[in-house]
Amino acid sequence: MKDFVIPSDDRDLGTPAREGAPVTLQIDGFEVTVPEGTSVMRAAALAGLSIPKLCATDSVEAFGSCRLCVVEIEGRRGTPASCTTPVAPGMVVHTRNEKLRKLRRGVMELYISDHPLDCLTCAANGDCELQDMAGVVGLRDVRYQAPEGAGLANHFAPRNTSGEANPEWLPKDDSNPYFTYDPAKCIVCSRCVRACEEVQGTFALTIEGRGFDSRVSFGAKSDTALASDCVSCGACVQACPTATLQEKSVIELGTPTRSVITTCAYCGVGCSFKAELNGDELVRMVPYKHGKANRGHSCVKGRFAYGYANHKDRILNPMIRDSIDQPWREVSWEEALSFAAAKMRGIQAEYGRKSVGVITSSRCTNEETYLVQKLTRAVFGNNNTDTCARVCHSPTGYGLGQTFGTSAGTQDFDSVEQADVIMVIGANPHAGHPVFASRMKKRLRAGAKLIVVDPRRTETVQGPHYKAAHHLALRPGTNVAVVTAMAHVIVTEGLMNEDFIRTRCDWDEFQHYAEFVSDPRHSPEASELLTGVPAAELRAAARLFATGGNGAIYYGLGVTEHSQGSTTVMGIANLAMLTGNVGRRGVGVNPLRGQNNVQGSCDMGSFPHELPGYRHVKLPEVRAIFEQAWGVEIDPEPGLRIPNMLDAAVAGQFKGLYCQGEDILQSDPDTKHVAAGLAAMECVIVHDLFLNETANYAHVFLPGSTFLEKDGTFTNAERRINRVRQVMAPRNGYADWEVTQLLANAMGANWRYTHPSQIMDEIALTTPSFAGVDYATLEEKGSVQWPCNDANPEGTPLMHVDGFVRGKGRFIVTEYVATDEKTGPRFPLLLTTGRILSQYNVGAQTRRTDNVVWHDEDLLEIHPHDAEQRGINQGDWVKLASRSGETTLRATLTDRVSPGVVYTTFHHPVTQANVITTDYSDWATNCPEYKVTAVQISPSNGPSEWQEEYQAQAALSRRILPAAE
Repeated sequence: MKDFVIPSDDRDLGTPAREGAPVTLQIDGFEVTVPEGTSVMRAAALAGLSIPKLCATDSVEAFGSCRLCVVEIEGRRGTPASCTTPVAPGMVVHTRNEKLRKLRRGVMELYISDHPLDCLTCAANGDCELQDMAGVVGLRDVRYQAPEGAGLANHFAPRNTSGEANPEWLPKDDSNPYFTYDPAKCIVCSRCVRACEEVQGTFALTIEGRGFDSRVSFGAKSDTALASDCVSCGACVQACPTATLQEKSVIELGTPTRSVITTCAYCGVGCSFKAELNGDELVRMVPYKHGKANRGHSCVKGRFAYGYANHKDRILNPMIRDSIDQPWREVSWEEALSFAAAKMRGIQAEYGRKSVGVITSSRCTNEETYLVQKLTRAVFGNNNTDTCARVCHSPTGYGLGQTFGTSAGTQDFDSVEQADVIMVIGANPHAGHPVFASRMKKRLRAGAKLIVVDPRRTETVQGPHYKAAHHLALRPGTNVAVVTAMAHVIVTEGLMNEDFIRTRCDWDEFQHYAEFVSDPRHSPEASELLTGVPAAELRAAARLFATGGNGAIYYGLGVTEHSQGSTTVMGIANLAMLTGNVGRRGVGVNPLRGQNNVQGSCDMGSFPHELPGYRHVKLPEVRAIFEQAWGVEIDPEPGLRIPNMLDAAVAGQFKGLYCQGEDILQSDPDTKHVAAGLAAMECVIVHDLFLNETANYAHVFLPGSTFLEKDGTFTNAERRINRVRQVMAPRNGYADWEVTQLLANAMGANWRYTHPSQIMDEIALTTPSFAGVDYATLEEKGSVQWPCNDANPEGTPLMHVDGFVRGKGRFIVTEYVATDEKTGPRFPLLLTTGRILSQYNVGAQTRRTDNVVWHDEDLLEIHPHDAEQRGINQGDWVKLASRSGETTLRATLTDRVSPGVVYTTFHHPVTQANVITTDYSDWATNCPEYKVTAVQISPSNGPSEWQEEYQAQAALSRRILPAAE
């Protein structure tokens, strides 16, 4: 197994790749064949012939401004730029002769004459393209002097000849917490500007001024990098060929000397990164250009927010205590594991085999998650396993399983590039999945149409150079009614794809569904009063989706976290089948997974009724596979979900829990009920990085390891299995899979895994969709998408191409049933929740980085009309109360929410937004109804009584005794 993976060809080829018919030309006497449309520069690079360049990079389109890449072409006059010159059949190109060398040296002289020559102390020394190119062209002397007093040229003379300060000299901009901007070192190549436009799509940068005074600008003259529209994705920093834009980590720690390819541990996009190190110290994370999910792009979290791995709050030693009112006591690993094992064995002896269970993590690797569910089934002897994936995307599994036959998205992310109509429902990719959002926005700027179904006017609705054709601002909780009304329009107006339905779907079931959906009570006009969506707008959106070409649907937690989440997923599948938008590029039904391994935690059998591969535990032929592999008998009865565990704990029947990498006290609904359940348990084992909120009720704390400290795999939202590679040694001494194995063996097991690859081999042996997956395959291919087996040895980028997994696609009636959570005189507003770009989930990681600069508290969005009625002004502290509880936070007034709707995020435990949410859940999966809570807002002078009690209990619970001397 390779410890460190350096890509075999990570060169910058100068310009992007092209697809087309082969074209053969001659470059410096070598015959080269490349696709039509390829630049001469790229063709030369592919032939191993490097042409000097500064403004060109293969992540953005050619610009042709630096004139360093000039070549001669036989039969053509002049010396054209090779980056902007496409190849032609029979073309004869010369890249090296005395004339070209002289021209290039002259160009470099001009650049160097206007550049500070502090190379020995510059942070980019050894990693500077300007420095490299000066050497390549053989520049040894500079004949020119910059004009006296020139703003950027006179960097070494910030005072003019009379000794007075030079008003045109611009200082460094250090406002961004992660990178600096030094205008003195800018060569005005525009690579950062083009990266911001083409790759990220924010358009935050521009070039202002002329001649020596031209420079990159972050917008208005008064704007700093931090105050601008910049979202700190790092694309500009990555594109910069000098130290103009430079990571502060490189300035502090030095130029990295080696790299390891790994996978980001934030959202479900699954971006690949080069972790670049100086010795054993991580210097920076650079998006990997060959990463198939992110294609060389990143967001602020994956690019910069990895500092939590070394945060002072990390717990690195195991701790135990007998009761939660006692302080923690640091102990050895052996003592902690013996203590935990004795507690769990004692509980089972007193209360029965089913009195304990586990919660797996959607942040841990597939291998680690597999071991945790194996722990409860093979060691505890029950099926009491659940995961946070159920509280976010379990309706996806159920709804797509019922309609298509498999519980995962149908496409890869590349597919969005062929979409003509993109429907985003219950998701805000800009905030939750920003790298995918950048690719989607690029397609929208190219002409694709956008339909957004969301109660808020999110950042996805409108951005630079695109705007949604239709924003259906529905009332929270009415997703099913809106989706069914769209289907009503498609069926009654004859816009469905009848050929697709007849050949790919069950025609009899469709007839029944068509009769249901054609009923006038499902028309946009009839549902308008219920949903709040104007009938004409909904009809137009439905027509656009049905007739606009390739239609792709992307959805998120705003679909699944409802009492009818599974019904909405089935309704979305109905829409895709109605219009024939399944089984080819540019279409499909695509759930946007929230956490990095939500898909994988489901695949690995984290649910109480399913073994790995989504096979029911009651099936004897399925149990037999695992019984043979594990050498134990498996209980045929489904176990408890998290809410059932908590209910049973309050009832005195469930007493022990091993919780790996999840903070259910902050993330799960009805916080008071979660706290009551945890408090009733006799042994709660928390396995995590920090003393999180759940650890307030824990008796054993096992320190966890970050993604940088382990080997394994993550599975992203497109079913892509990506390698996670160890970048540094675990600071706590063990990777998470090793800790689970140690606990299992302390409980009497005899597990003998020595590397995660062995765990993956066992997964492949027992799970058909992973049958062709092993680490050697992943090393060779980079990544694969399941199913990967004998029938699909290369993986499966697109699902349901020739037929649905279940055979015929199944149309299912989607009757709207109103949630039991209703507004009234006491609670007249509806609360919905979501994420923000800079923070992640419960914030345990991102709150311990400089990302707090952008979001240091949760805010309540409220419409100005609702605020005026309640006497609330911008920035006021308000009490947010529901039937379940109350909390306080500051208000921000905005028309992004409709009157009657309020919105907040859930990243900060001091707010504890889930003390407000109810215990209502999806009818099929128990996925909580986070998105619809009846609330009231009123002015407040301080924290609620519950918040004060909670903070006091948390402070008491987090005491750690000094280590014994």
